[in-house]
Amino acid sequence: MHHFIPADRFFPYLTWTEIQAMPNKDNVVILQPMGAIEQHGPHLPLIVDAAITEAVVGKALQILDDTIPAYVLPTLNYGKSNEHWHFPGTITLTAQTLMATLMEVGESLYRAGFRKWALVNGHGGQPQILEIVARDLHQRYEDFLVFPLFVWRVPNIAAELLTDQELELGIHAGDAETSLMLAILPEQVKMERAIAEYPTGLPQNSLLSVEGNLPFAWTTRDLSRSGTIGDPTTATKEKGDRLLESLTKGWVQVIQDIYHFRQANVSNEF
Repeated sequence: MHHFIPADRFFPYLTWTEIQAMPNKDNVVILQPMGAIEQHGPHLPLIVDAAITEAVVGKALQILDDTIPAYVLPTLNYGKSNEHWHFPGTITLTAQTLMATLMEVGESLYRAGFRKWALVNGHGGQPQILEIVARDLHQRYEDFLVFPLFVWRVPNIAAELLTDQELELGIHAGDAETSLMLAILPEQVKMERAIAEYPTGLPQNSLLSVEGNLPFAWTTRDLSRSGTIGDPTTATKEKGDRLLESLTKGWVQVIQDIYHFRQANVSNEF
């Protein structure tokens, strides 16, 4: 059941007495991998976002210093994926359901004595929800440190491996995700079905963009007929192995940083 996660780091394999007796629980890092069950073009399975996140977290924990206590919750496979719901197979939660689920999981961890929780998300449709949950949990429990993180935002070598067009517009089932899936779940990738498709008719010389600092609202059907946004035909396992290695190194550093993190204290005296 632990899949990519080392068995000794898989939270559900612990007993309640082991958790009760765990020392320094306020500094133990609890990781929540998150993804989605949503279409990823005709060549990739629905599980892509969750699989990539779980693989990166698992690889990072394999090389993390044994003295750093870190445990992984079961991957939350369902997410807010309504931008893809025109494509069969997509399963989506509402923002309200996802927020309620994360709030209640977080409160359960807090009751057990844990004070550091990292939400490790691999789906681009829900970072804002994680940020709201993290702020609300910390506001409710001031000593609860919650980190709303995105698996791709650690330093990595994507810029060395992808074209400029792919870096800008290859946001779904393109070269990067397909290469990673060839590295971690090759038997689930159907490269003979891969096709390249980029959005057309986007505003030219505009500050507005599909993603970025000034985005506009869209559903996948607005941008793609196939469900692919990018070029998966150039993907290779070699690229995937290199991407996975660079993401893994970044996440080792992130987990270490969370373990050593201390909340800033500001005097209430004016």
